[in-house]
Amino acid sequence: MYRIGELAKACGVKADTLRFYEKNGLISPEIRNESGYRLYGDQDKRRLEFIIRAKSVGFSLADIGELLSLDTNKAKVTCQEVKAVADTKLTQVEQKIVELTRFRENLRELSNICCGGPRSAEHCAILEVLESGAPAQHEHHAHVHE
Repeated sequence: MYRIGELAKACGVKADTLRFYEKNGLISPEIRNESGYRLYGDQDKRRLEFIIRAKSVGFSLADIGELLSLDTNKAKVTCQEVKAVADTKLTQVEQKIVELTRFRENLRELSNICCGGPRSAEHCAILEVLESGAPAQHEHHAHVHE
């Protein structure tokens, strides 16, 4: 049996992380001893390792809860059902990549229109574009060093 800190250390997470997973219903101690300490068994350790691996590939807590449920009932579910959870997450990740790529390009455009000089930002092209919403029509201006 493991106490919370021992299990957390064995799995490379903090005890607070384990408490968070417990609070969210992903894991619960096998028993509590007479002093009220949580005691976890090998099955809990395997479950925590499952959670950690699922998090490492991008599954949310809700996704992990669903996967844990499927894992618990694997004799009654199909691979198709499990794959659907993974495919849904994959689609979300691909959409996020498209969004982040768009953010990167927009930020690159904003950065390229600004001279980045040491003077006042009263005429900063980035701020002007963000204030007006208009496409950048700003030319780089030279700053005279004073």
